[in-house]
Amino acid sequence: MDIKDTAVDAAKRAGALLREHLGGNIRVEYKGAVDIVTEMDRRAEALIIGAIRQGFPGHSIITEETGGLETSSEYKWIIDPLDGTTNYAHGFPVFCVSIGVELAGEAILGVVYNPMLDELFLAQKGKGAFLNGKKINVSKTASLDRSLLATGFPYDIRSSKDTNLDHFARFAVRSQAIRRAGSAALDLSFIACGRFDGFWEMKLKPWDTAAAALFVREAGGVLTDFKGNPYSIYTPECLASNGLVHDEMLAILAQKD
Repeated sequence: MDIKDTAVDAAKRAGALLREHLGGNIRVEYKGAVDIVTEMDRRAEALIIGAIRQGFPGHSIITEETGGLETSSEYKWIIDPLDGTTNYAHGFPVFCVSIGVELAGEAILGVVYNPMLDELFLAQKGKGAFLNGKKINVSKTASLDRSLLATGFPYDIRSSKDTNLDHFARFAVRSQAIRRAGSAALDLSFIACGRFDGFWEMKLKPWDTAAAALFVREAGGVLTDFKGNPYSIYTPECLASNGLVHDEMLAILAQKD
């Protein structure tokens, strides 16, 4: 199999494994006050790594749980085997598998699989973004007050002063509504297919956005940091939108108490 087929197959098999065990008696460990990992994170990750190692043994891999498996290859796989772990641990069926691939530091492939809805999001650089084989595009909502937004809160919300609660309060009174579903990869995927109009979040990691950021770009959206600078998955702030409400969102993120 080529890189795309390997990523799609691994994502679907990992998703099927997660779906099969949802609601079961699974082990949960705490990495922080509210940051958890389950045995299913690790099992899904091992499945994906195994598939990559079998097909492309020389490629580098970055994963949420194992960390880095660096090589001299220009190819790098960036994996979140279970985005939405807290949801999963509580039996809340909103989670996904995310696999991104970089070549020489540039995103070339993204795959996100939502096993509960059997939705496969896929993008290749320069070839568009797709949901279950159908081309997708960002929404055409032109004003923030008609926009459905998405966000999340950092795991250090109990200990840090930088919590996103201030931004949330400002957007809550300026947008049509906000959703906080618990999976940044799905939030960005939903930006790409027009379900959400804007998304912002802080303190993200590369595996949170490696795949879905490519969807947004390929679907005609815009990604920056909170100051309007070009977005990189290696920076912690992400603002994504359909492009039409981006400036309005930047203006709100710039506000101070």
